[in-house]
Amino acid sequence: MHLDTSLLVDLDRELQRERPGEACAFMETLDDQEVLAVSVHALCELRVGAELGRRALARQENIDQLVEGLLVAYPDDRFPLQFARLAAAMQRSGQVIGNMDLLIATAALLDDAPLVTRNVKDFSKVPGLRVLKY
Repeated sequence: MHLDTSLLVDLDRELQRERPGEACAFMETLDDQEVLAVSVHALCELRVGAELGRRALARQENIDQLVEGLLVAYPDDRFPLQFARLAAAMQRSGQVIGNMDLLIATAALLDDAPLVTRNVKDFSKVPGLRVLKY
C-alpha cells in the first residue's frame, strides 16, 4: 500500500496537535503486517512543504519520525516508460493531472499497490490505479 502526500501531511498535523482525526483513524484500521510505502516523489513533496514553512529543521525531524518504518519506493528502470505511457494515455483522453501526482501514481502502479489519498478527484483519473480514500 502506498501513502500519498495528503495522508502524510494530515497524519503529521494530527500527531503534532495531539488530536487524532481521519488520517490516524485510517492508520489504526490497517493490519500490522501491511507493507506501507511512500514514493520518493511524495516524500519530496512533503519535505518541500516543511522547508517552506516555519521551523524547517524541526519539521524535517518530524518527517523523519513520520516516515520511519515506511518503505521508500524509488524509481527503477521500468519507471520512465511506465510514466511516459501513462502520461501520454491521459493526455490523449483529456484526463490530465499534475506531474508530481502522476509520478506518485506511477510508483504505486509499478508496485501493484493501492494509493491511500484524500485527493480522489485527481488520482481516480489514472487508469488502473486503485485509490483508497481515508
